[in-house]
Amino acid sequence: MGTENMQAGVVVFAGVSSEPIDQASAWDAVETEATGAVVTFGGIVRNHDGGRAVTRLNYSGHPTVDARIAELAAQVAAEHPGTRLWAAHRVGELAIGDSALVAAAASAHRGQAFEACRALVEAVKYGAPIWKEQFFADGDTEWVGIDDQR
Repeated sequence: MGTENMQAGVVVFAGVSSEPIDQASAWDAVETEATGAVVTFGGIVRNHDGGRAVTRLNYSGHPTVDARIAELAAQVAAEHPGTRLWAAHRVGELAIGDSALVAAAASAHRGQAFEACRALVEAVKYGAPIWKEQFFADGDTEWVGIDDQR
């Protein structure tokens, strides 16, 4: 393996954003001249959940959420040498079609990039102290906690 596989991965950005996030920004942040592959993920707000119509979401983060996401990303970077990682989760009110979670992983080879991106998404999704309030078309609301699948 080349030297790009010898060094721990690098976290370019990891945290929350109250502003819209997009995959192009994530891609641009992780790509370098040594990059042979960039894998991005976009978690999008959908119009349904559990057979019920959803009209919007509101994400709330614990005050430590930025530090926790950075810690999770650093763990993924340590487990995926030679990668460059970027992850952002939205907080605040989101509409149908908005990006709720965007992640990117770059590496010299596609396999590394795929594995690192998936690990990063799973780490943030299940390890970040973020809660989702769903607003349904029938006027009901539901909170989804960190231990639930979001």
